Amino acid sequence: MNMATPKHYALITGASEGFGKALALECASRNWNLILVALPGPDLFYLSAFIRKNFGVEVHGIEADLSKPENCEQVFDQVKALGLTLNILINNAGIGGTHFFEEKNASDYERQIQLNVTAPTMLTRLFLESLIQSAPAHILNVSSLASFFNLPKKQVYGGTKSYLLSFSKSLRHELKRSRVHVSVLCPGGMNTTPALTLSNKTGTWISQWSIMNPEMVATIAIDQMLQRKAVIIPGKWNQLFLAIDKILPRTIKEKLIDLQMGKYRTKVLPRPALQLVQSSHSIHPFKTSI
Repeated sequence: MNMATPKHYALITGASEGFGKALALECASRNWNLILVALPGPDLFYLSAFIRKNFGVEVHGIEADLSKPENCEQVFDQVKALGLTLNILINNAGIGGTHFFEEKNASDYERQIQLNVTAPTMLTRLFLESLIQSAPAHILNVSSLASFFNLPKKQVYGGTKSYLLSFSKSLRHELKRSRVHVSVLCPGGMNTTPALTLSNKTGTWISQWSIMNPEMVATIAIDQMLQRKAVIIPGKWNQLFLAIDKILPRTIKEKLIDLQMGKYRTKVLPRPALQLVQSSHSIHPFKTSI
């Protein structure tokens, strides 16, 4: 008597809006069953219901703030309790931000590092056994084009995304024999929210040309993940930027950064004041990494 083939699921973090939502819809269009993890709120419920109705796949929504370490294990426990088996893990949730280092306090950076670094690392480790048992399987970590550059006002964000790039490339080699294929996505700017769309329109002409819609990036990401590509750079402009960066002399790159810094530093705060600067608003986790 033949045993029934177990159903496999793709788990996506930060799935209820922005790039995470685009990934969820892309995966659903491929007839994949889904586990969607996102912050508590109605968006996750509405998206899950929409996908069930329009794509006919199974969807399980899990509300969790992954900036809290204990919630990673709670997500794992919930998936295990439901008896679901993963063959795809997409670590997408993350916090962005563009600001000088002194403009945020330590708790802001702690939260950003937890969500961008610790959460994908913990989830990967927790679900690794399930992925190995379901092999061939895939892990897709969403990094950023910023992981390749030393960008002013993106020092912690760029650092966290550089970690994901390095982590993914190393893990890929380790898991090769297990047939768990690790890919890392490094997109440039995306129009994921109204605020970001407006911001992107007012950027430099170079940045405007490289902006992509999340739906297009999601298709490229999933296609190339299935092709087992190690590092995924969507968009010809973004690929060109990386190629130019490799051939530009270091002195020229440093001058370009200095010019950008000169534009930023229109007002210089006295050094004692820097210690007192706090953000006028708290960081909220975007459910997509850009």
